[in-house]
Amino acid sequence: MIRAILFDVMGTLVHEPFYGDIPKFFGCSLEDLRVQRHPTAWIDFEKGEIDEDEYARRFFLDGRVLDKDGLKRALTTSYIWLEGMEALCQDLVARGLPLHALSNYSPWYAMIEEKLGLSRYLKWSFVSCDTGHRKPDSEAYLGAARALGLAPEECLFIDDRPVNVDAAKKLGMPAILFEDVASLRAKLTTLI
Repeated sequence: MIRAILFDVMGTLVHEPFYGDIPKFFGCSLEDLRVQRHPTAWIDFEKGEIDEDEYARRFFLDGRVLDKDGLKRALTTSYIWLEGMEALCQDLVARGLPLHALSNYSPWYAMIEEKLGLSRYLKWSFVSCDTGHRKPDSEAYLGAARALGLAPEECLFIDDRPVNVDAAKKLGMPAILFEDVASLRAKLTTLI
């Protein structure tokens, strides 16, 4: 029996700006941005190992100064609910199911909360910058279940990345690959 739902946030509940909006902010292609940025700075920021000032200093490999405030404004502008997902969260909460974020993200998740108010539906319980564990690390999933006092099989995990979904399933946690709200609703009817 499912007793809690663990949602990835970016690309599952909220539009992911990295692939289009952020390269546009920098005036380059996604491929160029990937080459120019530090390979682990964002990951370190997401794990809570560095603060935003250190992230800004390390952002570009060539040492260029990052317009941190401009980037934060661009991100905030891009944060919008994915179509139908707010209504789905409302429906799940109305059914009495506790919802929690299990998401790889930096402390900037506070900007998502400020703009969209996800906490009306879910708790920001398991964000990597707070837990120190990023998906698909097994401790991201097992730590969440443990903190909730549940077995992995009592938690349902929903994410848009196959690698994260597969990792949850290997640990015995039911998981759904998010593609769109209609297919997610159909899959949920068989699990909850």
